Amino acid sequence: MARGPLGTLERLVYGNPLYRLAIEGRAPERLALVPPDPWSGDPDAGKALLDGEFLLAGQWRTLGADPWAVTPDTERVAIALYGFAWLSDLRALGSSAAQEHARTLLASWAGRHRRWDALTWRPDVLGRRLSNWLAGAEFLLSGANDDFRTTFMDSLSAQARHLGRAGRAVEPTAAAFDAIRGLIYAGLCVPGKESLLAVGRDLLEHEIERQILPDGGHYQRNPSVQLGVLKVLCDLRTALLAAKVEVPPGLLGAIDRITPMLRSLRHGDGGLALFNGSWEEDRRLIDTALSQAGVRGQAPPSAPHTGYQRLAAGRTVVLADVGGPPPKGADGEAHAGTLSFEMSVGKQRLIVNCGSYAGNEPAWRLAMRGTAAHSTLCLEDTNSSEIQSDGRFGARIAQVQAARGEGEDGTWLEADHDGYVPVFGLRHQRRLALDAGGTQLSGEDRLMGSGGGEARDFALRFHLHPDVQASLVGGGKGVLLRLPRGRGWRFEVEGGTVALEDSLYMGSPDSKRRCEQIVVTGKVQGAGGALRWRLGEIPKD
Repeated sequence: MARGPLGTLERLVYGNPLYRLAIEGRAPERLALVPPDPWSGDPDAGKALLDGEFLLAGQWRTLGADPWAVTPDTERVAIALYGFAWLSDLRALGSSAAQEHARTLLASWAGRHRRWDALTWRPDVLGRRLSNWLAGAEFLLSGANDDFRTTFMDSLSAQARHLGRAGRAVEPTAAAFDAIRGLIYAGLCVPGKESLLAVGRDLLEHEIERQILPDGGHYQRNPSVQLGVLKVLCDLRTALLAAKVEVPPGLLGAIDRITPMLRSLRHGDGGLALFNGSWEEDRRLIDTALSQAGVRGQAPPSAPHTGYQRLAAGRTVVLADVGGPPPKGADGEAHAGTLSFEMSVGKQRLIVNCGSYAGNEPAWRLAMRGTAAHSTLCLEDTNSSEIQSDGRFGARIAQVQAARGEGEDGTWLEADHDGYVPVFGLRHQRRLALDAGGTQLSGEDRLMGSGGGEARDFALRFHLHPDVQASLVGGGKGVLLRLPRGRGWRFEVEGGTVALEDSLYMGSPDSKRRCEQIVVTGKVQGAGGALRWRLGEIPKD
């Protein structure tokens, strides 16, 4: 929903009881096309739906037989409920009971939500719903009675008319692509709405240029968003091909760029890195998205426009965030995790960021977005970029510099940011070096600048995956790390006080797991100082 004066105007116009008359009209009797849907649903989730259990945005919710009478507890869950992506789970179940239940839920929604509502009729949510209704049309309409067919086509047509009027008002985030898919699907599939195809294509070209960076990253810098955008773009290409409509070159080029970038954000276990609001995601879904894209090519080691770097050797993968915050308007879920990194060995994660909070408690959401929830240095318990009460960034990192090099001995990465300069007069510089065998990661964290005369506290954090067991060794100068499989690793640091502290890992929306973190604390004064540390695999005896 638009904010400010535009949002007020929307409420005045669309919220007027007479507005429904403006979007009602003669509905077509049949669809011109049912767009192909390559994303298989989950039959187990479909069975649960028959009992009123919904899997929404990765979280289970008990909503009963009339989910529209229940107010969702978070916006994320509401978007998933009103977006109807769960129809694919009923379709995967494939039974007549699932088919009838899907019709009942859809008809019930259409009856309750005839009038505009700020969330359920928001362009991105509406675009999701239209796309899922159309993709599931054969399942919904096959064998349906005339009453349901009329309800389906009337509601579909009214929603398409509204989206044609409101689709351009979507905020400049990945949600814009959901609205665009709805417009293009409606233009291809609903007789009488062909003009929406041109509207959707114009918006698609604009948003690809604005949101997809030259290296293929999405400008929200969120790996989960990267996955979601790739899915939508693949859907659009497939639908256009099915309709025998020319696919815009910009769409093909975006898929070609996005796909390798998504590969670069995966760990050895196949899941995604946890940066800027992302989750691990379902490995099978990621595999399907990459397969649908049909773009070959290795994961690029460097993404300078998006601000991520990948160091890989042997069985070890290191993923580092060396970019600044997303631009204003696209920063509502971003994290203050610049210069954080994650590390996996084979299919096991070793060093992680804490992840993202999916609930409705603001304090938890703020904590998980803060610098201390990331494997990086935090100065004076202060976020490297300010997160305001409205969720947007205030004072933020203005400059991040990064360089990398490769040689016979391995790969090194060096980066710094100015987030602490305005308040503390100090820049944070981090250097990472992974040896050629992938058995040793060396690091240096340095604070540089004028600093002033006051001593400042710092904490250098390394959050550990919940499957990692840790114990202090060497009189508290090092930490022994045991993975479930394979050899152990040893952490050592020069300077600072080493401790093991409790932490939390939220790698998926429905998971909150206890874990530990290595915390190196100390003070810095004047022109700054440096800490050198090392993570080394313990050799066989």
